[in-house]
Amino acid sequence: MAEPLTLRSYRDWKHCITELCRIPLTLSYVEGRIAALGDSGAYEAQRFIQTWGEAHFDRVKGWFVQAREELKAGEGA
Repeated sequence: MAEPLTLRSYRDWKHCITELCRIPLTLSYVEGRIAALGDSGAYEAQRFIQTWGEAHFDRVKGWFVQAREELKAGEGA
């Protein structure tokens, strides 16, 4: 199993997604990723778990949920 880089916090993860990978965290993207990772038995989720482990899978799902909440809070501002 590969070591999950240094993504040990939401801040690290968000920096990796938005700055290093240059993927905008839009509500549509985030909700799509939550849906894709929502079924831990689905192929994509299983590949993630095989590569990075169950604990990191759970962290990443939580970070996507946190990003969604931030985005939704920003809509009301």
